[in-house]
Amino acid sequence: MTPTKPAASAPAAGPENDAQAPDAGFAEYLARPEGPQFLNPDAVRSPGPDVPIRTVTADGRHGPVAIRIYGEAAAAGSPALVWLHGGGFVSGSVDIPESDYLARVLAAQGTPVLSVDYRLARNGVSFPIPHDDALAGWFWARKNAESLRLDPDLLYLGGAGAGGNLAVGAALYLIDAGKPLPAKLLLAYPFLDAELPPPAGGLDEEVMAGLPRHLRFTLEDCIRTAENYVGGPVSMAPSYAMPGYADPAGLPPTALLACEYDDARGSTEQFASALERAGVPVSYFLAEGAVHGHLNHTAGLPEGQAALDFLAGELAAVRRA
Repeated sequence: MTPTKPAASAPAAGPENDAQAPDAGFAEYLARPEGPQFLNPDAVRSPGPDVPIRTVTADGRHGPVAIRIYGEAAAAGSPALVWLHGGGFVSGSVDIPESDYLARVLAAQGTPVLSVDYRLARNGVSFPIPHDDALAGWFWARKNAESLRLDPDLLYLGGAGAGGNLAVGAALYLIDAGKPLPAKLLLAYPFLDAELPPPAGGLDEEVMAGLPRHLRFTLEDCIRTAENYVGGPVSMAPSYAMPGYADPAGLPPTALLACEYDDARGSTEQFASALERAGVPVSYFLAEGAVHGHLNHTAGLPEGQAALDFLAGELAAVRRA
């Protein structure tokens, strides 16, 4: 596993960019249903490409699940990506940049994106409801692939942060259920472990200390986030809920995007190593100068292009195989 490192400068960061109180934890910040704030909200961003967009509804175990479809198949038998946004399971939506902007960019490049609007773990909702909604989106995509002029065997599954957790949890379920697997998993800084292992080589503590509090992960933040999603102690979480603790054998090829200045980077590194030991092909990209939520913070900015290129390249690689 050799990280690909783009030339990128660390984004400006500091307490002045944090609209939360200095002691606001990550879990409290993510309780905002509208989703994460930009690290650099005043940056001039280019808009996402204008692509055809429509919304369909899948029948889920817990009720209807909306799926926003970006783009159209260029030809019969085209690939597509089923995508799950992040937000710590309690915030975010298909409208946040790491979902909407990403989907527009990939769709404009020829890969339709089906963005699943899963239920958030709020107001009594907990696992398995978001997990089941993710599966409902995946099964709808498989069932309707041909009518969308897509190849059901060239459907990718991915997500960012909590969405990455849901993607891996869904794939583990598909293995156990004997169902067709995604052609590849695309995961951006996924939340896979309630207790984060330290990143290899450590973190630049001077840079980390200058980040807003809501971009830091403490053990308490992670445990609270996990317990809120699981609906109880982490010890009772099945592998579908905390897939970092599961045996990854049998998972499809996986592409991982990690961020240099991210307390959760160690979890991504640990998962990549576990995949490699299990014989699963792994592509790993380290976004230098990036913080957790990189696809949100850099949407429409040149600093985010390398990460988008990595993901688009991983999609194209399966298409060429």
